[in-house]
Amino acid sequence: MRRKVGMVHAVYDNGRLFGQLAAELMPGVEVIQFVDGGLPAMSADSLRPRVIARLRALVSAAAESGAEAVLLTCTAFGRLVDDIQSAAGCPVLAVLEVMVEEALKLRGTVGVISSHPATLSFAQVLRQQASLEGRTLDVRVRACTGAFEAMQRGDRATHDRIVHETLKDFVTQVDVVVAPQPSIEATIQEFARLNPAVPVLTSPRVSVLRLKQTLEALA
Repeated sequence: MRRKVGMVHAVYDNGRLFGQLAAELMPGVEVIQFVDGGLPAMSADSLRPRVIARLRALVSAAAESGAEAVLLTCTAFGRLVDDIQSAAGCPVLAVLEVMVEEALKLRGTVGVISSHPATLSFAQVLRQQASLEGRTLDVRVRACTGAFEAMQRGDRATHDRIVHETLKDFVTQVDVVVAPQPSIEATIQEFARLNPAVPVLTSPRVSVLRLKQTLEALA
C-alpha cells in the first residue's frame, strides 16, 4: 500500500514548493495537503487557542486521510507541536522546530536571514534553546529590507535582487546562513549555487528530509 504524509500550509505557494521537494526526496510517497490562508492574520497572542484548534482539525483530517506523519510548513505556526500532537494520532513536525534542531548542530557564527519581520524571531528562539542546553551560540540577524513588500506587489525581480544583495554582504560576516522562511527558498538556493563558499541551511529541504526520516522510522 502506498505510504502517505500530510502537510499543513498557511500560504498557498508553500503547497507547490513542499510538494515538489516531496516528489524529489520521497518519490512514491503520497502527500495530502491542506491550506488555511486565514492563519497568517491570526498572529495575536489572544488568538493562539483558535489557531491551535484550527491546526488540530487540519492535522486530524490529514491523519484520518491516511497520513502517517504531518509537517506544519509555516514558521508562523511557531512552537505549537506539543499543543497539536495529542489530537493527531501520528507524529507532527514543524518547520520551526526542525530548523532550530538543525541550527543547533552548527558551529561558528550563525547568520539568520529573512524578508519577513516575523520570521526574525527565529533567532531569539534559537538563542533561548541554546541557552537551555548550556550553550552560547553566536547568532547574527539580517533582514532583507523591502523584499517582502516587493513580493506582495508581485515584483519577484526586485525581491530576488534585494535578497541577493543582502546575502552578498551577509556571508562575509558569518560561517553559515540559516533561512527559516520557506518563501525565500528558491532565491536562497540560487545564491548558494553561485556562491558555494558559505553553507546555507533552508527550511523546506531540511524539513522534508526530516519528514522522510520520520516516515522511514515508522516502517
